[in-house]
Amino acid sequence: MTRIWIDADACPAQVKEIVFKAMERTQTPVTMVANSQMRIPKSPLAALVVVDKGADVADAYIVENCKPIDLVITADIPLADLIVQKGAAAINPRGKVYTEASIKEALSMRNFMDDLRSTGMISGGPAPLGAKDIQAFANGFDKLLTQTLRR
Repeated sequence: MTRIWIDADACPAQVKEIVFKAMERTQTPVTMVANSQMRIPKSPLAALVVVDKGADVADAYIVENCKPIDLVITADIPLADLIVQKGAAAINPRGKVYTEASIKEALSMRNFMDDLRSTGMISGGPAPLGAKDIQAFANGFDKLLTQTLRR
C-alpha cells in the first residue's frame, strides 16, 4: 500500500492540511517525520515519527523506510534525489515534482546557489510561500498522488 511521507520539520502547515485532507479522501496512510513533537490528526491513517535531533536524521529515516510505491513531500533537494533514486515519487511544498530527468538539474542549481551564498554574492533563501505556491502544490500533489496510487 502506498504511503505518503512528509519531511515535517520545515513543511508549511497549509501543505500538511492539503495532505491530511487527501489522506482521508483516498484512505492513504501519512507518516510525518520530524525531530520534535507535532500535532497530527486523530486518525489511524496518520502517524508521527520523532527522530533524534541532528543533521539529516529525519532524511535518513525516510530514505530507509520509504518504498518505490510511496510519495515523499520535501523541500530538501538532496533528500528528493535519494527518494527518486529509490524509485519513489517526490514533490516539494511549492508543487515541483522531482523526476529522474529534473533532479540532477535541481541539485546543480542548489549547489550553485549555496556557493554564491557562501561567497557572499547573494544572501537569503527562497521567497516566502504564497497563495500561488500553495495552489501549485495542491494541483501537483493531487496529480502525483493519483499517479502513485495507480502504480
